[in-house]
Order: sequence, then C-alpha cells, then structure tokens
Amino acid sequence: MDSLLTLWQATGIANLDGPQLIMMLVGAGLLYLAIARNFEPLLLVPIGFGAILTNIPLAGLSDPGGLLYYVYKIGIDSGVFPLLIFMGVGALTDFSALIANPKMLLLGAAAQFGIFATLFGAIFLNFVPGFEFTLQDASAIAIIGGADGPTAIFLASKLAPDLLGAIAVAAYSYMALVPIIQPPIMKLFTSEEERNIAMPQLRQVSKAEKIVFPLLVLILIAMFLPAAAPLVGMFCLGNLMRESGVVDRLSKTAQNELINITTIFLGLAVGSKLAADQFLTVETLGILALGAVAFGIGTASGVLMAKTMNKFSKTPINPLVGAAGVSAVPMAARVVNKVGLEANPHNFLLMHAMGPNVAGVLGSAVAAGILLAMVG
Repeated sequence: MDSLLTLWQATGIANLDGPQLIMMLVGAGLLYLAIARNFEPLLLVPIGFGAILTNIPLAGLSDPGGLLYYVYKIGIDSGVFPLLIFMGVGALTDFSALIANPKMLLLGAAAQFGIFATLFGAIFLNFVPGFEFTLQDASAIAIIGGADGPTAIFLASKLAPDLLGAIAVAAYSYMALVPIIQPPIMKLFTSEEERNIAMPQLRQVSKAEKIVFPLLVLILIAMFLPAAAPLVGMFCLGNLMRESGVVDRLSKTAQNELINITTIFLGLAVGSKLAADQFLTVETLGILALGAVAFGIGTASGVLMAKTMNKFSKTPINPLVGAAGVSAVPMAARVVNKVGLEANPHNFLLMHAMGPNVAGVLGSAVAAGILLAMVG
C-alpha cells in the first residue's frame, strides 16, 4: 500500500494544482493561435510548448539543473539570444527604401512615442491597488510599444526578468495582431483623400551607399548612445554581411540556420518564464493592457507625423506609411500596402512603407538604449 501511495505521489496528476493547469491551457492557447490562426508561429510554437513544459509538476525543467533553466541562463540572462536574432534580422533587411528617402527616419522615431507614453502609464498604474511597478519594471513594459520582440526581451532581461514572460507574450501577441489592430487606427486618423495619395517612385540606391549606411549608423550610435550599441551593432553587422557581397555563406547562415536555431531556444526560454507563480498576477493583466495602449499610440503617432510631414513636404507623403514606423518588419509595411490598395487599387505603398518600417527597428533599439542608460 505504501509503495502505491509513493507511486501516486510521484505522478503529475497528484501534484498538479489549479494555477499550473491554467498556465498549461495558456500554453495550449498560444499553440492554437500559432498553428490554427498562423499568428507568429515561429515564436508562439516554442513559447507555448515551453509554457507547458515549465508547468509540468515535478519535472523541474525550469529549476536549477533543468534544461530550460540553462537555456534561459545562457541565452536570455546573458542577452545573447536577442542579439543573435538582431543579427539575423539585419541580414534579412534591405535599407534601400530608407536610404533613398531618409526623412522616413522621422516616422520611425515618431512611432516610438508609444514607448515613452506607456512608461508614464505604467508608473501611474502604481496608484491602483495591486500594482507595484518599479521604474525598471515600467521601462521594460514600455518597450512593448516598439513592437519589436527581441528588443523587448533584451530590455526585460536586463531590467525586469520577473516580468519577462508577460512582456514577451504581450510583445509577440500584439505583433501577430498587427493586421487586426492597425487598420482601424490608420483609418481613424486619415481621410479617404489622404489614403489615396500616390507617392513618387524611389530612386535607385548604389551598392556603396548600402555598405556605408550600416557603418555610419553604428558610428553614430557608438558616439552618442553606447547603451544601444549591442542591439544596433549586431543589426548593422548582419546588414553589412548582406550588402558587402563577399560573405554570402555567413549572410545566408545568419538569415537561415542561425536565426532559426536561436528562435527555437529563445521561444523555449521565454516559455520557461510562464510559470504559474510568476504569470498569474494582476500585474500581468496590467502589462497586457499597457501593451495594447502602447501599440495603439505608436501607430497613431506615426500616422499623425506623416500627416504633418505631408503638409510641408515638396513631394506627397501618404499618411498611411507612418503606421509602418512600428518595427514589426515586414508585417506593418504589408498592412500599410493593403490599406492603401483598398483606397486606391493602383497605389502600391510597400516599398515606401519599408523605409519607416526599418527605421522603426533602429528607433526601438535606440529607445531601449535610452531606457537602459537612464534606469539600468
């Protein structure tokens, strides 16, 4: 009888509690969104599966000595995985649209307004019973507004590791919902006439310009904001490998094998932070709500900046391209193009939207560097 009791006590069923079951269902929900709804499947599949693994009773996968514990310590706690992802994204990115029309940098910068608005929102939430966000917590939450998953994970791992799971899930969830969240905001702040604006074709960009650009960006960041150098530096390295044309093997590795392997472990590491005792708190609901507000403000501020620029620009600017200033590459640019085509079937805005889109990647990295330098 004692042996049967011991065997029963060693089973997962005997040790499974309500919160763990809820978080396993949350993990299953993420898998459903990824597989059935195709929402950010490359990351939601490993994150959802990691959430299930970390909440299995007695498995100890996230405890010291467990697989997920070491994956998190090596890749997230050190900041290595987000930096490797940034190198791969850089190798996949074409800066031609931004180089051809550099004033699109202003739209990438404007879209980051959601980050700093959310920073104050997180601080003000402390006046609501149940919320106790430090300045570091608020800074980590605010970066969700940049719609850049690796940047959000990088900053959260430095400033608020206990909130990493909620911040990462919020960031990637809202990135996946870009086609749903952005169009209503874009249409709210633009008229039919503005959405019909056709933009002139971009000039051809030389290979020399493409090679010099990442080097120039890195030098400027190193001089004025060293805290952002890790993210921007790896992004520029990946882009330089792409544009130089002399290291195709390295560029293709960064674009494919390296970023794919890193994505698997990054997702599992984030999923390991979705343990019931860390995720099922009132603060998590606050983070999810603030993330939605941040994303909405970032989209709206980008559109409003584009409207302002159009009034003073010699060449017409379609305000829709401002929505691509959030750094969800290339999804936000595709959404801009789709909404533009709905207004005018002959108006292709994709290449124009890629300018503020890649500027948004740089903008979110710079914003993360500013927050890290201020409160880190």
